[in-house]
Amino acid sequence: MEPRLGRKRILVTGGSGFLGSHLCDRLIAQGHDVLCVDNFFTGSKDNVRQLLDNPRFELMRHDVTFPLYVEVDEIYNLACPASPIHYQFDPVQTTKTSVHGAINMLGLAKRVKARIFQASTSEVYGDPQEHPQTEDYWGHVNPTGFRSCYDEGKRCAETLFFDYWRQHQLSIKVVRIFNTYGPRMHPNDGRVVSNFVVQALRGDPITIFGDGEQSRSFCYVDDLIEGFVRFMVSDDAATGPLNLGNPGEFTIRELAELVIDLTGSSSKLKTEPLPSDDPRQRQPDISRAKKLLGWEPATSLRDGLKPTIEYFDQLLKVGNIPG
Repeated sequence: MEPRLGRKRILVTGGSGFLGSHLCDRLIAQGHDVLCVDNFFTGSKDNVRQLLDNPRFELMRHDVTFPLYVEVDEIYNLACPASPIHYQFDPVQTTKTSVHGAINMLGLAKRVKARIFQASTSEVYGDPQEHPQTEDYWGHVNPTGFRSCYDEGKRCAETLFFDYWRQHQLSIKVVRIFNTYGPRMHPNDGRVVSNFVVQALRGDPITIFGDGEQSRSFCYVDDLIEGFVRFMVSDDAATGPLNLGNPGEFTIRELAELVIDLTGSSSKLKTEPLPSDDPRQRQPDISRAKKLLGWEPATSLRDGLKPTIEYFDQLLKVGNIPG
């Protein structure tokens, strides 16, 4: 299938979720036609409400574990719950979403000869024994633990993508996403940024698991989406996997203290036992993305947290975050 000149027909699965909705915004702004597909398990129509009246945007309720028959030029496969609370709610379905969803979207891409993008994750590295993590690192993953449905599901999806590339010469782009935050995060997803911000705004104790010295790297959503679109239009030979994230490393305790500072909260820190298989360190090596795309994050953690806090503050004011 040859894309129409200038304007492409682009499918975004998981398009009403946190990342997907920002991607839809970006693609519509670029002048493309966007088909947003979501089963609304964690996504929300509110995230794409600003696009519903746009004639170049279409929203479809669909579960990617079932085949989809549409005509498109490009596919961004973002469908899968990505926070432990959500992906552990129905772990069998989480694995199906990653594996069956990949099979169905790859089959669609093969049929219509579309380029396809896979939103993989830094979780494929597990609890890493190398630091920072490069794309050549194979990971240290527990295949039978509580997080395995997500970790191993995404690892299998990567396998499928590269087998379709080798066996069917499919044009693929595989990105490994590191911790990302920003407006439209799910307020009850259990992730550290949303947890800390909501707790601070309420004046509740901020919960730190373990000693708080475990580290994470936090990428603002606009920076990540910029990496997505640059990679998608890069040369066919650049398949990935490609790390996208912010290499700036912060301890969980440092993040909590910064959130308290920016919110002016009276919240105090409290500690809880560290969850099973929780990684001690997570930091991307983005040398490959810098060289290939000329890409690196432009937003500091302090600057990115400000609009994120404003977003959650508005949700609290209108009562859209359950107590």
